Amino acid sequence: MLAVLSPGQGSQKPGFLTPWLDVTGTEARLRWWSALAGVDLVHLGSKADADEIKDTARTQPLLVAAALLAAEHLPMHDVALTAGHSVGELGAAALAGVLPAETAITLAGVRGREMAAACALEPTGMAAVLGGDADEVLAALDAHGLHPANRNGAGQVVAAGSVAGLDKLAAEPPAKARVIRLKVAGAFHTPYMGPAEAALAEVAAGITPARPARILLSNLDGAAVDHGREVVQRLVRQVTAPVRWDLCMRTLADLGVTGVIELPPAGTLAGLIKRDLKESGVPEIVTLNTPDDLPAARDLIARHGTAPDHEPTIRFRVVAARSAGTFKPLDGLTEGEALRAGQVIGHVATRQGQVEVTAHDSGLLTEWLAHHDDPVAPGQPLARIGGQQS
Repeated sequence: MLAVLSPGQGSQKPGFLTPWLDVTGTEARLRWWSALAGVDLVHLGSKADADEIKDTARTQPLLVAAALLAAEHLPMHDVALTAGHSVGELGAAALAGVLPAETAITLAGVRGREMAAACALEPTGMAAVLGGDADEVLAALDAHGLHPANRNGAGQVVAAGSVAGLDKLAAEPPAKARVIRLKVAGAFHTPYMGPAEAALAEVAAGITPARPARILLSNLDGAAVDHGREVVQRLVRQVTAPVRWDLCMRTLADLGVTGVIELPPAGTLAGLIKRDLKESGVPEIVTLNTPDDLPAARDLIARHGTAPDHEPTIRFRVVAARSAGTFKPLDGLTEGEALRAGQVIGHVATRQGQVEVTAHDSGLLTEWLAHHDDPVAPGQPLARIGGQQS
């Protein structure tokens, strides 16, 4: 099985689209998409410097446009799975057939502008926490009022929140962990982005999405989402919800993905996969950065790709905590038992009382990811549900 991945903010480099402008029709397409996004994608992709393409309002539509441009030159009908990191999810949704390319570009423009505006409301930021015990890292974030905005795999959590909280984290890092401040405009994927989520939701309400034509993974919980409206709802919610790329990579391994193409600007996601999937087996990877990489990408699809069919496929979904606290699974509920949508599977004990944890879909309780009295953070996975879909 082959997966095509769309990278997120931070992967861009000055001039990375320049080689693509020599491909017939590329510049005209970018001019059209620029009108939809409200930014000059040709300039940003070829002549803008690092500071200019670091601007959230410009970067987000640029990254989505880059992924869609490159994918136009691939035989996507033989690709079984797509996924994207953060704003890359918009590109992945378009490649999965949920959204037209023009809609994805327009949403990226709105998302970027509104997130940039939200960043200006109060001083916030982000920092990478490298190493340390995962539970201790999450506990340290919670102690300083920070959020785990990105969980990119073993040994890498991105903390986000107030500048004061980040300063405290840097002064008192978790044991065996390094804290590196990131040059970003604010606390992405946290409640600080609430105004941006609300603005994006208003625009997204007018979209008529299609059902995915191939497997599409969600950053929310690593699930393969099979309804277009749910995809759009998750895309909106992801503005304030943590990016669980670790769970997306786990689903890649669960589904037996053997080949991966990372779309431009490629390299970041490939590096995470190489590091995180060592034990389960690293798939063959092609980083597609210039038109010169297209033959290798097409060859990988020819050897690993198969068009998705309508036979039942395994669906993996993860139930995540909505609040910080202590997890208590339902007494007597064991792995392998059948669950129904809405069934209570446990509680998170918080300072304000108990918060129910429910299964959001029917299926089998395939694995507990948290156990009795484990401390959990918002967005942390608690249980994995597997089932059949047709």
